[in-house]
Amino acid sequence: MKKKPAYRRVVLKLSGEALQNVKTGFGIDAGVLLSIGKQLKEIKELGLEIAIVVGGGNIFRGTSTIGRAIDRSTADYMGMLATVINSLALQDALEKLGVRTRVQTAIELKALAEPYIRRRAVRHLEKGRIIIFAAGTGNPYFTTDTAAALRAVEINADVILKATKVDGVYSDDPIKNKKAKKFKKLNYIDVLHKNLKVMDGTAIALCRDNNLPIIVFNLFKKDNIKKVILGDHIGTLVE
Repeated sequence: MKKKPAYRRVVLKLSGEALQNVKTGFGIDAGVLLSIGKQLKEIKELGLEIAIVVGGGNIFRGTSTIGRAIDRSTADYMGMLATVINSLALQDALEKLGVRTRVQTAIELKALAEPYIRRRAVRHLEKGRIIIFAAGTGNPYFTTDTAAALRAVEINADVILKATKVDGVYSDDPIKNKKAKKFKKLNYIDVLHKNLKVMDGTAIALCRDNNLPIIVFNLFKKDNIKKVILGDHIGTLVE
């Protein structure tokens, strides 16, 4: 007997770096796109409603050295446009696999995507389409982590799935510190007080206020997205 999804509606948060070419350290890797697309198609066929928020750090990061040479608001808007590029690339990969999608942007780009309208987004999900939310919240000084939390609350998602390069939340950078401790479970207050790099403080506070759990897991381990969806205990749960 096949396991059923543990959730009805999820928001998957992908960093821009998750899509980048490993060798060059920037841009979009077609192979990675295809891999993520295939995983999403597989879990979509389980009857799950999926929304995605994509970052833009593989193309432009407002807080980078280049960003500091530009007005912060302008740099953040440039970062929003980078998320639109990633969202369109992900949409193309999914639709080539036969998955119906919609991209909705927080800033108006009529020729490329729909504007974000909450009721329309929910209707797309109910009709079996994957929604990709682009351009963050549409406001400078807010990260795509905050956008993921905000959209998840607005569409009544059951959980935020934060896909990363490591298999959970650690007390320190596990790549630099081999003694770093992995947490299986945390509460929102611990994340804020210990300044753990799960999501930014605004996103964590929004999830706490709305009792929205977050699961942090490794995107690059085989079938990890499916395992999380089916309720397997991997990564770190924040609730």
